[in-house]
Amino acid sequence: MIELVAFLGNHGKEYERNRHNAAWLLAERWPLFPLLSWQNKFKGRYAAIDTLQLPRPPASTTGVTGAEPPIGPSRIHVLMPLTYMNLSGDSVGEAAAFFKIPAERILVIHDELELPLGTASLKFSGGLGGHNGLRSIKTRLGTADFWRFRIGIGRPNHDDISGWVLSDFSNAEIPLLEQVLDAGGTALGKILSYGPEFLLPEWNKKKF
Repeated sequence: MIELVAFLGNHGKEYERNRHNAAWLLAERWPLFPLLSWQNKFKGRYAAIDTLQLPRPPASTTGVTGAEPPIGPSRIHVLMPLTYMNLSGDSVGEAAAFFKIPAERILVIHDELELPLGTASLKFSGGLGGHNGLRSIKTRLGTADFWRFRIGIGRPNHDDISGWVLSDFSNAEIPLLEQVLDAGGTALGKILSYGPEFLLPEWNKKKF
């Protein structure tokens, strides 16, 4: 079960609608987001969720299949690192160490160049895809064995990757992006209630 959720992004008004901030855009559309009480902690914005407050309808009504999962943690920690993307591990590593959370109970939500816009994917461990935020987290945790929820932003038709990820989504891209973010927010609720393994069949690679 997940004990720490980290939404990766860059803080600052100039970055708000960037492709690199896709995870923060998902956070803003997550139904629980406005209900959280945020603090400045662990080099980021930090909040905690009492899992008794999580909606937990019967699995048969959520699209989650299989046996009921084991009882999860009493509290889930939520983090939005304010270190800028390349140093995300400083924030995630500090929180994980403080709460003694193993890497396999961490979910990192981030933008993904290797997936086209309109696609999202849940996965465990694996390569970093050149993502500096993930690289920083791996360095601090000492392992890449953590969960990822990847929001596709696609690759540009040029070599300026940095310029691409730091550019805003276009007006034409917004409707498709919003479909992914809304569905992703619903999926996140199920992940926290039932565990990521239960969502893998549907979200291994989901297209909109």
